[in-house]
Amino acid sequence: MFRHSSELQFHAKPERPDALFAAKLQELVGGQFGEMTVMMQYLWQGWNCRVPGKYKDMIMDIGTEEIGHVEMLVTMMARLLEGAPSETQAEAAAANPALAAVLGGQNVQHAIVTGGAATPTNSQGVPWNAGYIVASGSLLTDFRSNVAAEAQSRLQTARVYGMTDDPGVKDMLQFNLARDTFHQQQWLLGIEQLIEDGLVDSGIEDSLSEEEKDFAARTFYSFHEGSTAGEGRWAQGATLVGEGEIAFEQGLPLADDVNQVPAPDPLLYSTYDGSLGTPEPGTAGGAYAQGGKNLLSKAKDALTPDE
Repeated sequence: MFRHSSELQFHAKPERPDALFAAKLQELVGGQFGEMTVMMQYLWQGWNCRVPGKYKDMIMDIGTEEIGHVEMLVTMMARLLEGAPSETQAEAAAANPALAAVLGGQNVQHAIVTGGAATPTNSQGVPWNAGYIVASGSLLTDFRSNVAAEAQSRLQTARVYGMTDDPGVKDMLQFNLARDTFHQQQWLLGIEQLIEDGLVDSGIEDSLSEEEKDFAARTFYSFHEGSTAGEGRWAQGATLVGEGEIAFEQGLPLADDVNQVPAPDPLLYSTYDGSLGTPEPGTAGGAYAQGGKNLLSKAKDALTPDE
């Protein structure tokens, strides 16, 4: 259950309308690393969290806060779009607001679709996509994804911050920058807590580690001569998992397997010279034909008594 307060978490009061900046601000709402993404990412992680108590509560608290951040940005954009387009476009807008929006660089959807309000898209008008979010069920991997999402969000907020001189807009973005800074720390501290509580062995995702090819888990492969990558800590010293030492090697084939694909399914009409033999219907286009044969075969087996 959610409760809503009419007061915003922080001020969203621009000093003046600015439709062009509102178009840029859309990225912080519906972009890949916008507030809609972190909001939905954390909420789905929280709803699906199987560890009751502090972990679930922490995720839900941050996710709920992000709802408020979307609300702040949407409110700011509506106020930036008040009276938009700007004075320089006022005369043209009186005759044709949509044309003025296009000529002035405004997001035309603000004039046509939303009636001077925000929309769940990025700065180019591309709709927000649920494919942006990560909610794997693994708190370790999710927390790492959350750190990256907050870092990208903060970076983009910093870039947008430099595109305005409006003190009111800057005031709100300063708050958002600070929250992104703190949230990065919260997720990193969450990883430390997972280790302390014994829910993971380390901060590295190493599920099914007993099945790994051990040599490949501690080797840096370089694929060009003269690479200086071996000078970095990532290519030398102790591994972060286990007690091994990192090796630096030139990348060479580790198998005699050749990149040769089978003859193509004849029902897919691929270009083919016959060098790989006569193709048979497979599981792609030929799946329909093969599937029918399999079904008939199973039905026959079921109806035929065992001898």
